[in-house]
Amino acid sequence: MLTHYLTFISEAIKTNWDKPAITNYGANTFTYGQIAEGIERMHLLFEKCGIKKGDKIAICAKNSAEWCVAFLGIVTYDAVAVPLLADFLPQNLADLTKISDSRLLLIDKGVASSFSRNGIFEQFKDVEDFCGIINFMNKKIEFDGGNLQGIGRDIDETFTQRYPNGLTAADIDYSRGAEALEDLALISYTSGTSSAPKGVMLQAKSLSGNIRFARDYVPTVPNGNTFSILPLAHIFGLSLDFLFMFSKGCHIHIFSAKPVPALLLKALSEVKPFLFLTVPLLIEKIFRAKVLPVLRKPEMRILTAIPGVRNVIYKKIRKTVLDAFGGNLHIGGFFIGGAAISKDVDEIMRKVKIPYAVGYGMTECGPLISYKGWNHPALKNDAGIIRPDIEVRIDSSSPATIPGEIQVRGTHVTAGYYKNPEATKAAHTDDGWFKTGDMGTMDANEYVIIRGRCKNMILTANGQNIYPEEIEEIINQQPLVLESLVVGRKHGLVALVVINQEIAKNMGIEGEELKKTIENAVFAMNEQLPIYSRIAKCELREEPFEKTPKLSIKRFMYQ
Repeated sequence: MLTHYLTFISEAIKTNWDKPAITNYGANTFTYGQIAEGIERMHLLFEKCGIKKGDKIAICAKNSAEWCVAFLGIVTYDAVAVPLLADFLPQNLADLTKISDSRLLLIDKGVASSFSRNGIFEQFKDVEDFCGIINFMNKKIEFDGGNLQGIGRDIDETFTQRYPNGLTAADIDYSRGAEALEDLALISYTSGTSSAPKGVMLQAKSLSGNIRFARDYVPTVPNGNTFSILPLAHIFGLSLDFLFMFSKGCHIHIFSAKPVPALLLKALSEVKPFLFLTVPLLIEKIFRAKVLPVLRKPEMRILTAIPGVRNVIYKKIRKTVLDAFGGNLHIGGFFIGGAAISKDVDEIMRKVKIPYAVGYGMTECGPLISYKGWNHPALKNDAGIIRPDIEVRIDSSSPATIPGEIQVRGTHVTAGYYKNPEATKAAHTDDGWFKTGDMGTMDANEYVIIRGRCKNMILTANGQNIYPEEIEEIINQQPLVLESLVVGRKHGLVALVVINQEIAKNMGIEGEELKKTIENAVFAMNEQLPIYSRIAKCELREEPFEKTPKLSIKRFMYQ
């Protein structure tokens, strides 16, 4: 029987009461007991606001330990959390708060400032049944929609009355029975710009299924350090970087600054995590800047062709990479999600024996659909082990050879999109399977091989299907290419290429020579491709592409 994820949370707090739970990197640390006290104070806040079970509470702030406390306060109160990305525009945040029917909005100083500058607070004056907007970091009431004045003092007094001897582990019990698995746990908005935004409704059973699967397959160390950079308002970071790690009694270090490689590597060397969840782009940047240039040197190619010497070189590179990330990743390694890792970096990581795992999923699945651990064989970029509580099929006449949409069903899949029946219906087949929007094939062993996004597929004039991600993967292997995007234009395929300025500078190439070198490399790559999918034109860029919060390229901006 599936265990409710809050039962795991409750057990983790009681078992690790005096041990460190969450640290704001470079600042304060909360023990598991202090997290519990913060949760109880959040409960008192909700009581004072008149929040009831099933009410929605939006939370919008940068990643922090306090964010985690607020989220746990919401879900253990049996309210519905509505995590919103602080990167959304202020107006979009206001709209999503209202569209989600949230009765309370929790924000931090940064969001409060942007709301004030843009006149957002005034928009909530006539919102029916709205309690208010509170800066939960300092208990400041930014907007009072329901007589919240003096609430901070009331909470302190009530807490003292309720726990005269202080809160203890014996006072904590967030465990839930099987009947609570059907409860709506959160509504996740992955975009803030649509006129009809899709709020993914995830029930407690979705979070519970994901955390149980992670507990079964992902290695952890009791009270071991982890390092969190993923947006907590996104389900990958929320479910796996926070809730799963917390449930296992780990010490989570939250890095809220921009993940610039130099700052990131410094922090990692100090924290020394045993596991690091990240996205492919970050790993690929580091490997293409630090590892691949070394291995591609002519003398290194000769040396790595000699078995005994090759092993010594690979061992040294492995140690150098792991040391750069703190020296403890040999225990759990990297956990990469959000997109497929490129083949060239994947190949080197396997050769050098860098421990890493890959998760395939999406918000609507809470997020995991499958998982490929370090010991999983390298099979054609497959998605790994399909979760036992999910079914997968390929919408194709020949699933093993002809790509089709990957479709899933299972108890953990979203209940639909909040107040958006049209989008809910469009996302499902007539027989009830959820349409992932990914293209792939599946072999006889039920290994799913992902080819790309359905909406990214380019259909040529002669009816050929082209998956731009596959071409981009080859282009990105060129040393002078930082990243690329393949788009269909009137006269054929065009490669938009961002120049790797650091490599170009080291090679002493610039101007027209740089342009010609990159173009020649891209056009030479055409020999590896079928005639119908060859690049007709190359456009160079100096500025990187615009990214989503999970560092995927915003393709729609470059079509």
